[in-house]
Amino acid sequence: MATAPDPKKNRLLAALPAGEWQRLLPELESVEIALGQVLYESGTTMTHMYFPTTAIVSLLYVMENGASAEIAVVGNEGLVGVSLFMGGESTPSRAVAQSAGRGFRLPAQTMKDEFNRAGPTMHLLLRYTQALITQMAQTAVCNRHHSLDQQLCRWLLLSLDRLQGHELTMTQELISNMLGVRREGVTEAAMQLQAAGLIRYSRGKISVLDRPGLERRTCECYAVVKKEYDRLLPETLAA
Repeated sequence: MATAPDPKKNRLLAALPAGEWQRLLPELESVEIALGQVLYESGTTMTHMYFPTTAIVSLLYVMENGASAEIAVVGNEGLVGVSLFMGGESTPSRAVAQSAGRGFRLPAQTMKDEFNRAGPTMHLLLRYTQALITQMAQTAVCNRHHSLDQQLCRWLLLSLDRLQGHELTMTQELISNMLGVRREGVTEAAMQLQAAGLIRYSRGKISVLDRPGLERRTCECYAVVKKEYDRLLPETLAA
């Protein structure tokens, strides 16, 4: 018998106090999130907020010529759609599933009403937003100052933190779109990591063989982001 999807596999939802949880639970809708699915497009008004449980979603900035680069990654630690409660209703970024899985969605108005109660939910969401902003800022610095090899290590570690297991289903083309670099550069960086015994790459699957080795090889950006998430969010999220 299949196990029913559990919203508390999303650690933000799991951190909600009992009263807030009971108000939101009837409005939560379980959703399947496919690889490459667009949850929202640049400039469009969002109708729902998404809480991934097993899926991973990339927030991408897309240029006029179609080129893109990832500005943040969201998984079971967070939510997609912070502009809904920050007052913007829309954002210039695009949200795309980089790893298929499940999640839950909540109507936009339900979340805005809960946020406007100015209670525990509001404080939790604001702390999450600060952590997300830190990730965005660190990504911008990393893309400017660190090697592609280090960027790929950071990206793999951030993705691993949001997955169960050590294998990612990911093509080099998708990684190149996320990092905003040429596919050939991703191929070279991935081959270097494979030659060092850190990963195994085959047919769109990346298996991480040596996580401590990745952590030693990456730049300081991964540790900065992880430390800020652990500092700002409840222990249940930092586990």
